Amino acid sequence: MASVFDRRAWLIGSVAALAASRVPRGSTAEPPVRPEGSHFKFSLAAYSYRALLQGSDARMTLADFVADCAAFELEGTELTSYYFPDPVTDEYLRDLRRTCFRLGLDVSGTAVRNDFGLPPGAERDRWIAHVKAWVDHSVLLGAPVIRVFAGDVPKGSSPEEAHRRIVEAFEECCDYAGSRGVHLAVENHGGPTATADGLLAIVNDVKSVWFGVNLDTGNFRSDDVYGDLAKTAPHAINVQVKVTVADRSGKSQPMDFGRIAAILRDVGYRGYVVLEYEEGGDPRQESRRHLDALRAAFLA
Repeated sequence: MASVFDRRAWLIGSVAALAASRVPRGSTAEPPVRPEGSHFKFSLAAYSYRALLQGSDARMTLADFVADCAAFELEGTELTSYYFPDPVTDEYLRDLRRTCFRLGLDVSGTAVRNDFGLPPGAERDRWIAHVKAWVDHSVLLGAPVIRVFAGDVPKGSSPEEAHRRIVEAFEECCDYAGSRGVHLAVENHGGPTATADGLLAIVNDVKSVWFGVNLDTGNFRSDDVYGDLAKTAPHAINVQVKVTVADRSGKSQPMDFGRIAAILRDVGYRGYVVLEYEEGGDPRQESRRHLDALRAAFLA
């Protein structure tokens, strides 16, 4: 009788073969092909500690943040690019990766800001170079995915022109990221990605298997936010969970973690669920409290 290891290896190989047959290299990104069932791991975004990591009141380093992630018994830590020293050196990246490893943490991902809707020129080129640089940084950190933005429709451009430029920039950056084994995950973050349909229009047009969605649960503003999240969840390769959600009018209410968990179970999501805390109070205490609630809801 085949061993458990043999059966597991057969299943993984079968899923990989099915994925390869359905999504050939260079094709438009499709929802990941996953084995039956979901699997959740938990991480915390460094953006949650933004008041502690930068500015005049900064009193923590990324290494301190990573230590908190370990103290919270997380599997991963998300290292937002905004809080790295300038310039970012290879030595710093290697040291931080070693710190994470010795504390038992994956670097679940990195996160950058960028604007790919800009017309051709030096500023757009700078953003493309920035994303590619963070691909290299992510390789040294051992991070498999980078959260990226699409950008906006600049004054004087049509939505169609901005869409074309966004898609072209993502394809260029995905070619480079894929050559280094890193995924790019576009976040629903205003502009063309403010709606589920706008986000999916970009995902459906970018021809790269190294591209997907960073699903931010707090960024849609509509009369059916949970419906929008369900519509885009099949393409999620990373998930950031906020603790509140707002409707079209801006009225805010607590995020229903259990409902988010159900949406992700329905699409067989397997990967990191990252808390991104943006509310008031002490972020260290509040992050710990909300992480406990998040895990309870997802693992129920």
